[in-house]
Amino acid sequence: MRLLFIGDLVGRAGRTVALSHLPQLRRDHAIDGIIVNAENSAAGFGITEKIYEQLCDAGIDAITLGNHAFDQREALVFIERADRLIRPVNLPAGTPGRGAALITLGNGRTVLVVNAQGRVFMPELDCPFRALDREVTACPLGVGADAIVVDFHAEASSEKQALGYFLDSRVSVVVGTHTHVPTGDHRVLPGGTAYQTDAGMTGDYQSVIGMDSGEPVNRFLTRLPRERYKPAEGPATLCGLAVEIDDRTGLATDCAPLRIGGALPTVFPPFW
Repeated sequence: MRLLFIGDLVGRAGRTVALSHLPQLRRDHAIDGIIVNAENSAAGFGITEKIYEQLCDAGIDAITLGNHAFDQREALVFIERADRLIRPVNLPAGTPGRGAALITLGNGRTVLVVNAQGRVFMPELDCPFRALDREVTACPLGVGADAIVVDFHAEASSEKQALGYFLDSRVSVVVGTHTHVPTGDHRVLPGGTAYQTDAGMTGDYQSVIGMDSGEPVNRFLTRLPRERYKPAEGPATLCGLAVEIDDRTGLATDCAPLRIGGALPTVFPPFW
């Protein structure tokens, strides 16, 4: 099985580069499943139903979120009928939507996609480790699902790395999101789980984590807001992690970054 995880879409620039490339990449490289984090896809904050439908129409198999999941108020309603949209599993009981979804791919194989949010330097939520342990125990790799992908939306590298080892051998992929900067530590852990601390963002890198640089610089200098943050709208980089998965075990055999366009050098997985 060949999966592609795409890091945080930021604004119109991120959506445009993703929608431009992903359908063709699927065809050219025999990608079985595509998962996209889209918590910043609506002007940098949250997701709308229209954007969700655009991503689904482009063939995206699952869409994950994070701490901006409900910045667009309409998400509180439409998430209940959006069966491919997955918010953090460790949000409080009663939060609308789902924290995990069992997705059937076009080839008939199943992928359990789980989204969790970290707690270090972020709002205090239920323990992501225990929440993920419950989900993986309820739907074990090779029994309940052919593959399991975890999007860990977290700030601290240490928390992400600890979760990778906590789930090693039990899931196919643990990939971090939220910091919007791709890390160079992609690898398959000893137990067979593909891991990267952060997949990076899909957006304009001539920016401050996807936002036009003027206002972030102003706030660091003055500690005062001057205007709202606005997504940078220059040429964007499609950024993510490609993973090869053994169909017999559901564990990863290889993983590598993908980057196309914009300010970052283009990188293709060597196994494509």
